Amino acid sequence: MGQIPETANKGLENIVACTTEVSTLFDVTLVFRGYTIEDLAQNCGFEEVIRLLWDGDLPSGERLAACKKELNDHLALPSDFLPVLQAIAKTEAHSMAKLRTAVSYYGCLDPAAEDLSPDAVKAKATRLTAAIGPIVAAISRYEQGLAPIAPTLDRSLAWNFLNMIRGKPPTAEEEKLFDTALVLHADHELNASTFTARVVASSMSDYYSAITAALGSLKGPLHGGANEHVMIMLRQIGSYEKVDAFIDDAIKHGKKVMGIGHRVYKHGDPRARILREMSLQICQRAGLEDFHKMLVRIQEQMEAKKGLMPNVDFYSGLVYTALGLRPRDFTPIFAVSRISGWSAQVLEQNANNRIYRPRGFYTGPKDRKVRR
Repeated sequence: MGQIPETANKGLENIVACTTEVSTLFDVTLVFRGYTIEDLAQNCGFEEVIRLLWDGDLPSGERLAACKKELNDHLALPSDFLPVLQAIAKTEAHSMAKLRTAVSYYGCLDPAAEDLSPDAVKAKATRLTAAIGPIVAAISRYEQGLAPIAPTLDRSLAWNFLNMIRGKPPTAEEEKLFDTALVLHADHELNASTFTARVVASSMSDYYSAITAALGSLKGPLHGGANEHVMIMLRQIGSYEKVDAFIDDAIKHGKKVMGIGHRVYKHGDPRARILREMSLQICQRAGLEDFHKMLVRIQEQMEAKKGLMPNVDFYSGLVYTALGLRPRDFTPIFAVSRISGWSAQVLEQNANNRIYRPRGFYTGPKDRKVRR
């Protein structure tokens, strides 16, 4: 059988699986269609970034207005869909299992679900990208015994989501912070859920199947969900004075420090740097300044003692907490943003498709015979 390749059993690390024009990790930053994440976070809204990922260029003027209207037209969920969401919300399932099931059902409501033409897939992407925020918000509110809130059509996706899930309009500062978080999470090259979406799309399956599969991948704690566990970690530590002892114990016993380290970034996640800078003021206003100080100290200790830097999840959970959002909704919120990138990647896969079919290096027994 030969020698086992060095790349075997390493999660496809450093394996190039496709070419892409959507996004890449370049030097010390993340790039969408040629624009750095720092540039986009400072100067663009989520709606602009959605169309950048899908179309290749930033929309402006009338085109941007038309893009926003296309999304706003699908913010309101079908009335006959709401009882389904209510039934899903009443189950004891994981929050991502609920979202996965809801999105799959939502796809069943599309009579043209099997149409794989580029315009049809982009129309489905528009429909679901607009609806996924209201879906997450409706499930969250049903879980709390509350009624869903209708969208406000002249507001941004970020504004609407915060209003629909919390039941109160966001301030301008809150809207900007959450909008930036959506931009930062929109795409990230060939991560696990994106690769899953492309693999499903490569079989010429429908758009909703690819997105549902991506949600299943994001559900795993090694991919989505780390931001929720960062908040659990902070509460377990308890105070700033206990951080150093916690880190020393984690290093001594080989425990994972949530939100620290990244498979690809070796000099720190640029998205984490942006959120760290943006989050301090709102944490102060929300009475979470001590948690912010703890995160900064954890970052300093892990960098000094292990050479490891934080990823985007390290600060995003604290940002969402400061915005008044529930930890169990953090990973679904990830999907509210990442669907834009999944959709772009599915569109690109469809445009130059070849079904994924890697090989496995066989290490099992040989030359066995059936004996009667």
